[in-house]
Amino acid sequence: MIMSRREALLLPVSPWFIGLSLLVCLVLNMLLGLTQAIWLPDLLAVCIFFWGIHQPRRVGIGIAFCLGLWTDVQQSSLMGQHALTYAILSYCAFTLHRRLLWFPIKEQMIQIIPFLFLAEATGWVIRLTTGNDFPGWPLLLSPILETLLWPAANFILLAPQRRAHDPDANRPI
Repeated sequence: MIMSRREALLLPVSPWFIGLSLLVCLVLNMLLGLTQAIWLPDLLAVCIFFWGIHQPRRVGIGIAFCLGLWTDVQQSSLMGQHALTYAILSYCAFTLHRRLLWFPIKEQMIQIIPFLFLAEATGWVIRLTTGNDFPGWPLLLSPILETLLWPAANFILLAPQRRAHDPDANRPI
């Protein structure tokens, strides 16, 4: 396949950058969790899904599960609720990582929204089976906002990997 001029080859990603981005998203989730608004997006889920698609060998189900346990402890929720949700989201990212990268960002957004709804529905089912009340329909805004964050996540998390534009017209790469 011949690459267009606007597509650039990416440098290898640093494992430190992956860990730092996951840690920053975890801290931002902790800060957003203080507001107790159920419609706020889960930034850690977006980051786990992103790295599960772009680096499936480095960020897998085990890391997603551990970050989910950490989120469960921080939010004082049922132990394993976020862990199961993030593990399912990571598995879904792993299953479609080869296909999804062929599409532009808008088509990627269309394809990832069902998986983000699935992750949110998993949390709903766990909460409802343990006797909690239905949280309300504003909870449906969370996967939509997470999908709208997908272009920003692509831009920010791929920024260190982009090569500088080389003015040499004789070298296309």
